Amino acid sequence: MWGTPKNQTRLRFVQDSDEVLAALGRALADAPEDERPGLQRALAVARAARLDEDTLRTRWLDGRLASVAFTEAVALLRPPKPRT
Repeated sequence: MWGTPKNQTRLRFVQDSDEVLAALGRALADAPEDERPGLQRALAVARAARLDEDTLRTRWLDGRLASVAFTEAVALLRPPKPRT
């Protein structure tokens, strides 16, 4: 959105999961034995919760449309799925 012409808005999705995963990894490396199982579980959950950019965009779009009660032909707004 910054540095683009007014008629050319671009959305940017920020996900800080890399920093969260790194912090959990550092905490696990330095953790006493009794804290390791909890940190290992937290690291596994954080890895599983990580989303790709397409999923982030889809969730954002769904949320915006729901916030204005838009129910018309949402499928037309999404690009077609690639054929396999």
